[in-house]
Amino acid sequence: MAVPRTTWEVARMPPPSTLPVPVQGVRARQIADTFGAPRGSDRTHAGVDIFAKRGTPVRSATRGVVASVREGGLGGRQVWVLGPARERHYYCAHLEDWQPGLAAGDVVEPGTPLGTVGTSGNARGTPPHLHYGIYGAAGAYDPLPLFKVSAP
Repeated sequence: MAVPRTTWEVARMPPPSTLPVPVQGVRARQIADTFGAPRGSDRTHAGVDIFAKRGTPVRSATRGVVASVREGGLGGRQVWVLGPARERHYYCAHLEDWQPGLAAGDVVEPGTPLGTVGTSGNARGTPPHLHYGIYGAAGAYDPLPLFKVSAP
């Protein structure tokens, strides 16, 4: 009953007004705002890239339910979490690896390990990083201001 109850609870929560940076040891001021920057000729960057040493832990920034743990496409190894206000958190695109045992349907809390920073997907040949995005009812929006508001 934990999954249906948590899904119901987070769906009724407001969207976050602050978030911790999901990559261990990285501060908001270290992240460049690349949201909306061109990516090729047909798309824009729908998140922020958080650079860190390969293998640095990536943790959930919110309470939620893991919707998907998968590999494929531009993001490579990735985790999707259904979080507050039914927003989808695209944690961990380009992961080196997932947290052992992590699976769709898992309930996560802020700080729950999701995986480690890497270069999977179309990030091969770039410095290791996490691409992090949030998708609300109106589509993707920039998470960086939420990190900066929560900075000490």
